[in-house]
Amino acid sequence: MSRVTPDQPRRPATGPPAGARPPGRARPAARVPAPRSGEEPRSRAPLPVAAGVAALWAALTSWLPVSAVLGLAQLSEDAGSFGGALRAGLAGWLLGHGVSLGTTAGPLGLAPLALSALAVWRLTRAGVHVSRAVGARGAGSPRQALTVAVAVGIGYALLGALAAFAVDAGGLQVSPVTAALVFAAFGIPAALVGALRTTGVWALLAARCPPPVRDGLRTGLVAALLLCGAGAGAAGLAVATGGGDAADMIGAYRTGVAGQAGITLVSLAYAPNATAWSASYLLGPGFAVGTDTAVRTSEVSVGALPAVPLLAGLPRGPMDGLGGALLAVPVLAAMAAGWLLARRLLRAAAEERAEVGWPALLLPAVLAGPVAGALLGLFAAASGGSLGGGRLAEVGPSPWAVAAVATLVIGVGAVLGAAATRTLTRTR
Repeated sequence: MSRVTPDQPRRPATGPPAGARPPGRARPAARVPAPRSGEEPRSRAPLPVAAGVAALWAALTSWLPVSAVLGLAQLSEDAGSFGGALRAGLAGWLLGHGVSLGTTAGPLGLAPLALSALAVWRLTRAGVHVSRAVGARGAGSPRQALTVAVAVGIGYALLGALAAFAVDAGGLQVSPVTAALVFAAFGIPAALVGALRTTGVWALLAARCPPPVRDGLRTGLVAALLLCGAGAGAAGLAVATGGGDAADMIGAYRTGVAGQAGITLVSLAYAPNATAWSASYLLGPGFAVGTDTAVRTSEVSVGALPAVPLLAGLPRGPMDGLGGALLAVPVLAAMAAGWLLARRLLRAAAEERAEVGWPALLLPAVLAGPVAGALLGLFAAASGGSLGGGRLAEVGPSPWAVAAVATLVIGVGAVLGAAATRTLTRTR
């Protein structure tokens, strides 16, 4: 034992702690299992198999909800069957893709856009899954993206033709060739969106796009969405105001609680159509509910209407009084889009300690007009169709009139909003 005196306290040990490695000794390297001899890398799925499976899954996930809803709509005390629900689901599924159905009352071609949106989403996901399965993820190849989209579209077209055969045998008149062509035209662009994003081509195109064009596309899309949101609010308010008439129409079917629930869901499937009609009403061109009819802010002339709950919210007459304030909604939506454009550009310029010139601000605002006009025109075209022969052969807005008016209103409003935001920001 060593002696420790008060003036000589015990010194701490300077050696390494117990269990520590000696200095200079390297840490043992982590062991990595060596690949087994003869083991092959993970194989990629063949394109036809991957596209077929993805198209089939997209078709099933968009068809089953339609069959369930239409099965509920057909239920009553002494009507409705499982086979009838399946055939009705196939017919509604074809109609949701824009395939016209021949009935005893005339052609039925008014597509429920809620079902169309569901089908587009599932096809977009199909493009994503097939791109991953064939090993094209992040490849940056437009050719691979287009090949994936065409393969999914071909598989989807074959399924559409089979559905048309089944529906045509059940009493409705549907051309399988027309159904195949419509499904191919529907499936290829939707799958291409998912393939472009998964392969990375979308990001490359966005990076190569000039900033004014990219800002104009974004502003036009924002303006169109704002106007559609305003149209949805106006349509919902109109249907709520005429809720008593809508309830009477649903009750007149006498299908019981389950059947009335199905009819309500069918009406909700046409809610995007009502949104497009309401947006065209706010813009000014309005829409038609039959041949030689017009529903505009300055004129409402309609004849006898079918017992459809969605039509219970139609205006009774021309807009007057405080209702005239709704005419300013499209301009306000465009000005809001221009304000968002200016705020985004000014914020980016402030971070770089630069100044936003008038050309860099006004050019995207001007481009927003044609972009929003094209989008709203396509939306209006998709929302229209026929509810039979005779007077109801034309239902919906005029796409060209909606596109022309939207281009002018959105372009002027976006320029005003962007210019006012820049002027006020500089003054402050």
